[in-house]
Amino acid sequence: MTGTTATANPPRWLTPARLDRAEQFVIVCLWVLLAHRVYEAANPFAPLVMIAETSVVIFVLLRRPTEAISMRLGDWLLAATATYAPLFIQPAGTPDALRFVIPLALVLVGFGNAVQLAAKLFLRRSFGIAPANRGIKTDGMYRFVRHPMYAGYLFVHIGILLLMPTILNAVIYGIGWYAQILRLLAEERLLGEDPAYRDFMTKTRWRLVPGVF
Repeated sequence: MTGTTATANPPRWLTPARLDRAEQFVIVCLWVLLAHRVYEAANPFAPLVMIAETSVVIFVLLRRPTEAISMRLGDWLLAATATYAPLFIQPAGTPDALRFVIPLALVLVGFGNAVQLAAKLFLRRSFGIAPANRGIKTDGMYRFVRHPMYAGYLFVHIGILLLMPTILNAVIYGIGWYAQILRLLAEERLLGEDPAYRDFMTKTRWRLVPGVF
């Protein structure tokens, strides 16, 4: 979900179009490195990591261009940290002592990917990483939670962490989700300037998980 943001005073050479291209270049590079790690991984579940992250790359490349994009460094750092952190995941093996959680992990990954892919297909070219006005969506999956795509990521990341439970992966996801929550709250403050979004917030109470947050 993205919305209009206040605009800072960036250098003249730093245009929305150039920021868009730079963002696309960085995410493709990180995706290639992740794909290489997954290819070399011994864990048979490693390819599951690629589903959500590949969908992000595809939609970033296909999204609708916009001039109404945030030029604030803080907005970009939050969005970049939340989006890029999962691309640093290391496809470690699943310890024998935790193999009993594999069925649950697979259910979480499958459900989460179904949710995040459905949300992206609903947004289509309105998808974006940094805060930008690419259109406000309030129907479809957004009738249940205000940020269904982020909710899908949450379930996927919990499932992947159960399959590849290392301290490094926990730290990576922890950093990513700390930024994701701050990003989500910042988006809502900005979107709340739109009367249509304020009305939407009264109808859809929960942000990520009904009954929790």
